Amino acid sequence: MNVTATPAAKSSVVLEVEVPQERLARAVDDAVRALSRRTKVAGFRPGKAPRPVLERVLGPGAVLDEAVDHLMQTAYREALVEKAILPLTNAEVQVVQAEEGKPLIFKATVQVRPEVELGDYRNFNFRPAKKGDYTVIKMEGTREGVPFEGGTSERMPLIIGEDRLIPGFEDNLVGLTVGDKKGFDITFPADYFESELAGKDVHFEVEVRELREKIMPDLDDEFARSMGDFSDLANLRTEIKARLERNALDKARHEFADRIIEYAVANATLDLPDVLVDQEVEVMHDEFRASLARQGITEEAYLKVTNKTSEDLHRDLRPDAEKRVKVLLVLSKVAEEDGIVISDADVETEVERGRQRYAGDAKLLKYFDSERGRSFIRSTLRRSRVVESLVDAWLAAHPDHPALPHVEDGPAGAMDSASAESSAAVDATDPGSVLENDHHDHSHDHDHSHDHAHISEPADAAHADEPTPAG
Repeated sequence: MNVTATPAAKSSVVLEVEVPQERLARAVDDAVRALSRRTKVAGFRPGKAPRPVLERVLGPGAVLDEAVDHLMQTAYREALVEKAILPLTNAEVQVVQAEEGKPLIFKATVQVRPEVELGDYRNFNFRPAKKGDYTVIKMEGTREGVPFEGGTSERMPLIIGEDRLIPGFEDNLVGLTVGDKKGFDITFPADYFESELAGKDVHFEVEVRELREKIMPDLDDEFARSMGDFSDLANLRTEIKARLERNALDKARHEFADRIIEYAVANATLDLPDVLVDQEVEVMHDEFRASLARQGITEEAYLKVTNKTSEDLHRDLRPDAEKRVKVLLVLSKVAEEDGIVISDADVETEVERGRQRYAGDAKLLKYFDSERGRSFIRSTLRRSRVVESLVDAWLAAHPDHPALPHVEDGPAGAMDSASAESSAAVDATDPGSVLENDHHDHSHDHDHSHDHAHISEPADAAHADEPTPAG
């Protein structure tokens, strides 16, 4: 058997398989016996009807079709093993040649786990903008592609966090550095003073031109006394520590981690497979349904009010789903590079936490007890450990940077992930687990028609390391 594998777009591979004509001949003989056993033919006992009689009953191409279908299934699995390919989806098949006396030739296109090429993910060299910083930006605002009055400025001064422009506008500047450019959409408030823009969606392109940090006074006894009835700095700290420190440190660490993730993802190269993005769209759709339900709104009512369909909603969610999948895959690759492994004991600890926390949610507990659920837990814990290790390593290499310790309770576990319940609702496989080293088998439907053929993979490739032949 001759097999060639050619990389294609969207993290897919095109396999061209040529099977010797001798194997096709044997497959035809096997097809005659199989069809004869399961076809009732007047005057013949089961398994005894000859090929000409069978083809008069079933049609002239029935035997060859049966032979080609079974031979392609077998040859496809052999090709996966030979080329060490891990399929994420059933293969789309095109029969190139299927004639008796000649080799069987077919092409199988299958999406595979993406190759993630990491760039730098350690040497962050930035002081990102944060709330309270003074910045000067260049901006251009457009509505439906057309600039609107007052939306363009070469030098717009801002203090991030004061929301002097449109609510939410300045949040998009957090994390940027001088020279950074960013495009984003935003909606004017319904009560905006310019009626032509009130409630309207607009797009902004901004560039950070200047960035200055607000310098705080020295933290000493004199400063403490200036703040009120405090004898010294220690007294001031005692009074406010309980109220501010915990949330501030937690928020600062999370924001710093977000910047590190953005840096790692921006420097990575990968081609996203559609199957993983489609799955993440479904997860995000379920999260959106849950969010509406918490507000007492049905999805049907929301779609009616917004004049949208479910397909429109999926299109709206897709860009963010692509970003989320890219983050998951990049962090999993970093974990692989850095040798970060989550033990079975770690997973079991999280499963037990889930049993206690969600004791009344039978569906969620069933998911976490399943192989898919455990894979979700493992990959979630692994990513969390990756991010924390990157933050700690960067801080250790930059001792002049303010400390960013964990809050007392430590990082949230996998059971606290907002997407856990949504993943359970759609029985999702976490995209990050595509790069995990687990083997889990799941059944798949087989489509045996080679006119619009799909050849199914031998195992759940999202969790497999080695392709396995059908047994």
